[in-house]
Amino acid sequence: MSTDALASTTTAPGREVAFEVAGLGDEAVGYLDAWELQRRVHAEVVAGERPDTVLLLEHPPTFTAGKRTEPHERPVDAGGAPVVDVDRGGKITFHGPGQLVAYPIVRLPDHVLVVDFVRRMEEAMLRACADLGVVAGRVDGRSGAWLSASERGPERKVGAIGIRVSHGVTMHGIAVNCDVDLAWFDRFVPCGIADAGVTSLSSELDRDVSVHELLPVLRERLAEMLAWQPYEPTPDAGPPAPCAPGGVPRVEVLRPGSSA
Repeated sequence: MSTDALASTTTAPGREVAFEVAGLGDEAVGYLDAWELQRRVHAEVVAGERPDTVLLLEHPPTFTAGKRTEPHERPVDAGGAPVVDVDRGGKITFHGPGQLVAYPIVRLPDHVLVVDFVRRMEEAMLRACADLGVVAGRVDGRSGAWLSASERGPERKVGAIGIRVSHGVTMHGIAVNCDVDLAWFDRFVPCGIADAGVTSLSSELDRDVSVHELLPVLRERLAEMLAWQPYEPTPDAGPPAPCAPGGVPRVEVLRPGSSA
């Protein structure tokens, strides 16, 4: 499996971030192949053999179950898609055509805590959505990018996040629904949250928003957040969620220095 570097890289003070498209559309990358690619890139970043790298791709239909997934949250009928148990935090989610996935494999600066990194990745999604005309925000106690309840529907999620940190370098990442078939999300309890919905940019804008349209926008916003400069957070999407008080992101992570 080959990866194609985008036309440019982003340089933070003293650091370079490379963006690579691993496969989109007909070249979507199987989840297990992408996981192996992540491991290889992660080892090279840890060893200092390559710069911080963000992999951008689509997956064929796949359910991935994080370490907090409960048995009842798994799909009873997966519709032929595999269900893969993974080493990231969080619960179960879906990846498939029409969803842009970004895997930032980056070394965290000493001043950036793991939760700070999660917030930065959320911010990249929120700003990319806003660039396309969708106003999203955070919901206290729930990770990801959310839209407030409105006449269009209940509180609903447009972007998901789940990460792992090993040897101070991140793995896994974020996924934004562009024109994904939302019927897949009816087969399970997305992220273990039963009292909210799932949406896409296409559904919210009443037009087709493709992965190719979002890709350069999300890339720019990720580069912005990975420059590690101070930023003004996007306002929250709505009131605190009752299921997880305290404002702690519902993302389990391994602290820097944990074994891969």
